[in-house]
Formats: sequence, structure tokens, C-alpha cells
Amino acid sequence: MPLKLTRWLLFGEWRAHPLRALMAVAAITVGVSLGFAIHLINAAAFNEFSTAIKSLSGQADVQVSGAEALFDEDIYPRLATRDAVAVASPILEFDASRPGGKPPLKIIGLDVFRAGFISPDLIGAPADGDSFDTLAADAVFLSPAALSWLGVQPGATALFQSGTQPVSLRVAGSLQRTRVGQRIGVMDIGAAQWRFNRLGKLSRVDLKLRDGVNRDAFRAALAAELERDFPGRFRVGQPNDEDQESRNSKLSRAYRVNLSVLALVALFTGAFLVFSTQALSVMRRRSQFALLRVLGLERRSLLAQVLLEGLSLGLLGAAAGIAAGYAMAAAALHFFGGDLGGGYFAGVRPEVQFTPVAAGVYFVLGVGVALLGCAAPALEAARAAPAIALKAGADEVALSRLSRAWPALLCLAAAAGMSQLPPVFELPIFGYLSIVLLLVGGIALMPRIASMVFRFAHARWTAATATHPAAPPVPSLTLARLANASGQAGIALGGVLSSFSLMVAMAIMVSSFRVSVDEWLLQVLPADMYARTAGGGATAGLTPREQDALRALPQLARTDFMRFRSISLAADRPNVALLARDIDPAHPERTMVMVGEALAPRGLPPVWVSEAVADLYGVHAGATMRLPLQGALREFFVAGIWRDYARSTGAIQMRRSDYARITGDRDVSDAAMWLAKGATLADAQAAVKGLPFAQALEVAVPSEIRALSLKIFDRSFAVTYLLEAIAIVIGLFGVAATFSAQTLARAKEFGMLRHVGVTRRQVLGILAIEGGSLTALGILTGLLLGWFISLILVHVVNPQSFHWTMEMHYPWPLLGSVAAALLAAAMVTALVSGRQALSGGPIRAVREDW
Repeated sequence: MPLKLTRWLLFGEWRAHPLRALMAVAAITVGVSLGFAIHLINAAAFNEFSTAIKSLSGQADVQVSGAEALFDEDIYPRLATRDAVAVASPILEFDASRPGGKPPLKIIGLDVFRAGFISPDLIGAPADGDSFDTLAADAVFLSPAALSWLGVQPGATALFQSGTQPVSLRVAGSLQRTRVGQRIGVMDIGAAQWRFNRLGKLSRVDLKLRDGVNRDAFRAALAAELERDFPGRFRVGQPNDEDQESRNSKLSRAYRVNLSVLALVALFTGAFLVFSTQALSVMRRRSQFALLRVLGLERRSLLAQVLLEGLSLGLLGAAAGIAAGYAMAAAALHFFGGDLGGGYFAGVRPEVQFTPVAAGVYFVLGVGVALLGCAAPALEAARAAPAIALKAGADEVALSRLSRAWPALLCLAAAAGMSQLPPVFELPIFGYLSIVLLLVGGIALMPRIASMVFRFAHARWTAATATHPAAPPVPSLTLARLANASGQAGIALGGVLSSFSLMVAMAIMVSSFRVSVDEWLLQVLPADMYARTAGGGATAGLTPREQDALRALPQLARTDFMRFRSISLAADRPNVALLARDIDPAHPERTMVMVGEALAPRGLPPVWVSEAVADLYGVHAGATMRLPLQGALREFFVAGIWRDYARSTGAIQMRRSDYARITGDRDVSDAAMWLAKGATLADAQAAVKGLPFAQALEVAVPSEIRALSLKIFDRSFAVTYLLEAIAIVIGLFGVAATFSAQTLARAKEFGMLRHVGVTRRQVLGILAIEGGSLTALGILTGLLLGWFISLILVHVVNPQSFHWTMEMHYPWPLLGSVAAALLAAAMVTALVSGRQALSGGPIRAVREDW
């Protein structure tokens, strides 16, 4: 095809219908920009997080850590005296609680004489030049980010908490070579053990090997030796090994992948807008293309022309999306950090890095979506016989292939089958594919559904008005056209169905999750009042004497306690939370939300595992489970599975009496309190605040905890809410663009109706009823399709991604308001476009048919 003709056809179409082209480009831009921005944010945050963790290991060749958070330092001489070890550096690492409910600070205790050979970046620089401050019992060195976060300067005092007692540490200097945004404190290991009640405990031992020693062979031999002598107690790895990478990745992988998939929803919707745009364009220019074919234009040249038009939309949208995505990522990292509300990378301040490979992938996705959307219209334009295409009114013949039902039914059947398949690499790959096939099948079935519905409606209307000669003609004309133009109806409904069904599915999923979390909180917070020591961290707690003081308060009828700690069940997975609390084995449902049957303990001490533990570790009720406690693997009976929305990496509950008997640890971190008869909540709070250690407690009522939890939930789903809003906006604009294009393309039809006596007002009535009827059908079908997609999201994607289940809940007010907005947008657009199409007069409109 001559270049001049190609350029003339391309730019002529853009000039004729700029809004329609802009909507398609905008949809692709939004999809590409959101996906690329989320990728850049997550990649930058994850890389910074992993690098920050590795920086704490310095130049260590091998690390020995425990299955429990802390282990006895007796193992240290055994490691340090090995012939292959040049330096062994003992490390004590913990989250130091801070009074007043403030977030904890990670503190690292180290031996400065040994750490200097392995991790010199962690050695503090004394502010006053006194090198002995690195050994002082009251000194702590803070990173620049920690200094800023705590609002202190060298020479000031930082307050922490051990048990219920305050710990005052002097800020002796700073850590100049830590990562930007890394909040840590460093102090002498002996001082850290003493001040925070960790005497004789270590978190890990970093080993630097002698020159010439094979690291892999040494690690394998040491791991085998420790496993033989201390089964299940120690983990032997390297700072950069696959287990560490896998553990860091799995911590947030499901969250990152789901956000990326949701971001591509807009891009997927863009494909249908491109399809609608190109299909309507091809139909409107069908006689023009036929004339070009008669004049000698080859079929492949015409196919290339239509594909070029779709390609140009994709190129513009993808290029704008890459630029917008980079700008969005830079702004989000600058103002909000890198956790996207999920809390996985809190405190990390990464900088966006442009990645050409990822940019290329998302660019190709944008272009590919555009080409996919225009593929069917391009093939139709090339296949059309010129003699038939030259005739007016052959548009519906060109769309006859869209009414075939078997491809749609095949997609729906494949979607149903894939929804039952297990996850791949612990991700719901088949769940996502089933959603795509469900959308494709539903949209492909729309011409057949429209034909059946409107033919039935037309037949019923005809039968009802057969005996009424004065029946209004507008409904008859409208239903007649809709019944006999199912292909064009299918195109109009494609954009409505794709955007509305996805919006419905996302809204139901988020609503189901939020309501389920709220109901779960009501069940797991049965007490009248709760207290905890500090706002987090591992150093705060109540001693048995302080527990007795709480129980003795006359305003309280009952007080239950809980102890929290972290254990490792697998080297390549994040740690699991262990909750030791007062549980009645005969009625565990009083303290947790059970899933399935609760079993009576059988010989071994009972534990109750969360759904995440059951899925990730293959545990089931009635099984025997081995947990690392007090330096050994202990066997427990799995008495049931419970629902936990707080910890996607897994949690295990056990009786506090069993925990105290095995570990000797009788301290607790949380208390649940029930009021005595006649006592008021104000009286009980005043009594608790009157205790000598009350300044170390945070007291809250269930309503406050629920409000805070739901606030955290909304923050975590802020990006999802944004994507949902974008899907609604794209749907509204898509509906407007589609109906506008279809109305303007039917100017000849309206001119003929005017010639046979139909008034201008009646034509506008036809358009209003037609737009409302099509959109109403699209809304009803989209509601059904969205419900099916939400079933996959709730019962397949979420359990396979986050390992928890939930009940279905429907946000009817939101769905109703969006449906009303779509319906109004379609009717108003049809009327406005109809006025424009009727502005030229009936003679001019039909002149091409003379």
C-alpha cells in the first residue's frame, strides 16, 4: 500500500473520531503504567530490603542461626575453635520494645573485636571520640535513619523497655555506613544481653573461613554435624544463599503478584476497548475498504492497514504508560515508601531504578493487547467480499461470526476446569487463567445472549400490541433492531461487560475480605478489655508476679494471658508465630475461629495450626507435628485448624501451661480481661492504670482494636481501591465512547427513518431506549459474570495466595450506584450522539445510498 494512502487512512480516522481513539489509548496507558509502577516499586523495595539484610552479615561466609529466635551461646566455642574458621562473630539481634506503644527498633548486639573482621559497617563511630563507648553498658549507636525516626541526636537518651521496666540508653554515636532508610541500633553484645534480659543467648554466629576452605563443603559438613548432634535446632546457610532469597521473596510474593495482576485488569479492559474501537471503525468504513479492494488494493495490504491502526494505538498507549509508570513509582517511593500499604518493607526508603527489561515486557504487553484487540476486525476487513461489502446494510453480516457459541462455551468449560487445579509455585496461576477465560467466554457469548433476549422481548411486545393499532412505534422499532443486530449489540456490550464484571468481582472480593475480617475480630476479641506490653517488639512482658497483680483486681472477673514468640519450621520459609495462651482443649472455639472439626487431645500436648500452616507445611487435624522449643524438637498433636487473618506466613496456638512446662518461660505479653459483675469499663481501666507497672501497658477495648485493624486493612488495600476506581472510570468512558461511535456510525439509518416519517424526537427515544436496554443487559450479565469471577477470587485465588478462607459478602450499595452511573452514562451518551448524528438533515444522511 502506498505510504501516502496509509497515512491518509490512519490520520483521517483519528481526526474523524479522536475521542474513541483517546479512550483506547488511555485504557492501555493506565494498564501499562499501573503494572509497570507496581513492578518498579516492589522491585526497588524488595531489592533494598534484601540488600539491607545482607549488609548486616558483612563479609561472613557462613551463618549459623537457630530454629528458634534465640539459642544458648554454648554452641559458640564449638564453632569458633574449628580449624577452618578464621573468625567467629556472635550476634544477638532482637526488636527492642519502646514504651508508650511506639514501634520497636531493631538492636544488634555484637563483639566489636570480632565483628570488625566480618561486619565493620556495624561498628559505631563515637561522637566524642571515646573508643571505649563501643564497650559501654549504657551506650547504643544508631543509624542515621534511626536517629531521625527516634528524634534524637548523639549524646541524648533513647528509652526502651525490658519486661515492664524502662531501659535508658545513651546515644553514643552513629552508624555512618548503613543503608539509606535502614533503622537499626548497635551495642555491645554483653551489654545487650544484660540490659534486655538475654543472658547466655545468641541469635546467630557469623563465620569467616580461612583462605582456601571450600565454603559449600564446609557448610554441608557443619550442617550434617549439627543436625546429628542437635536435631532440628540449627540452620546453617550463607548470607546470599537460595534459602535466604526464598525466605525474603516469599514474605511478600503473593501480595506483589496479586497487585500486579490487579493492575493488569485495566490493560485487559483496554483490549476490549481497542476491539470495540476497531470493530466499529471497520464496520463504518466497510464500503470504503471494499472500494479500495475493487480499485486493486490487495487483501494483505488491507489487513496490514487495520493492524497498523491498532498497533499505533498500542504504541502510543504503551509508551505513555511506561513514562507515566516510572513517574508514579518515583512519586510513590518518595512520599509513601516501598510497602504499598502491605507493611512488608516498612522503614525501607528505596529509590526507583529504571529497568529496561521490565519496561520492554510491559511495552510489549501494551502493544500486544492492542494488536489482540484489533486482530478480529482486521481479519474481517480482509476476508470481506468487495461486492457484498459495497452494499449498504451488510454490517450485521460481517459480524455473524461473533454469534457462534461454541468458542465461548469452550472457554467457559476450560475456565471451570482450571479453577479446580492446584497452585503452581504456590501461586494461583490457573486461577488467574480461569478468570481470563471466563471473561473471554462471557464476552464472546454476548451476541448470542443479546439475540435471544431481544428476540424474545420483541416477540412478546409484538404479541402484546397486536390488538392495539395505536401502540407506540418507538419500542417496536428499538426491539426490532436489537433483535436483528446482535453482532453490533455484542460489540457495544463488550466494554460494558469487561469493565463492570471486573469491578463487581473486585468489589465483592474486597467486601468479603473486609467483612470477614470484621466478623473474625468480633469472634477472637470476646473479652471486655485487652492489655499488652508495648506496641510490639520482643523485649516487653509481664512477670508471674505482675500477672497475679492483674488477676487480683476486684473489678476483673477473669484474666487470660498470652505469650508470643517466633519459630522456624523450614529454612526457606518465613518464621511462624507461636502463640501460647490459656485455651480450653474441650472448647477451643472460645478463643479461636475453628475451620472444620476440633479433635480432643490424644496423648501428646495439643496445638492448633492456622490455615496457612496447614497449607504450607501439609499439616492436617489429627497429625503429629514437631516444633523446635527449648533447644529440641518436641512432638505435638494437631487438634484442629483455625482461621487467622493476621499472619499469612502461619501461626500455631498451644496451651500456655504446656509452653511454660517445656520452656520454663512464664512471662506473657498480652492479657484479656473480663469485667466483674457490677464493675464498669471505666472502673476497670482506672484500676489497671493504678498498678505500679501500668506505664508499660497499652489498654484498649475491642471496638478500638477493631477500628485500628480495619484502618490497617483499608491502608493495605488502598492500591486495590484505586484499581477498582480506575476500572469504574474506564468502564464509564468505554461505554460513552462505544455508544457514541455506534450512534454516529448509524447516521444513514437515522436518515432513512426520518424519510419514512419517524420524527426527530422518536429517533432520540429509540436511542435512549436502545442504550438503556443494552446497558441494562450488560449490567445484569456483568453482575452474573462478576459473581462467578468473585467466586474464583474468594475461593481459589485468595486461599492459594494467602492461605486463608472467607465468606461471601456483597456491597449492594456500591454495585447499585455504579450500575446506575453506567446506565445513565449510556443513555445520555446515546442522546447526545444522536443529536449530533441528526444534525445534518435526512437528505444528506442517505445521499450515499442514491
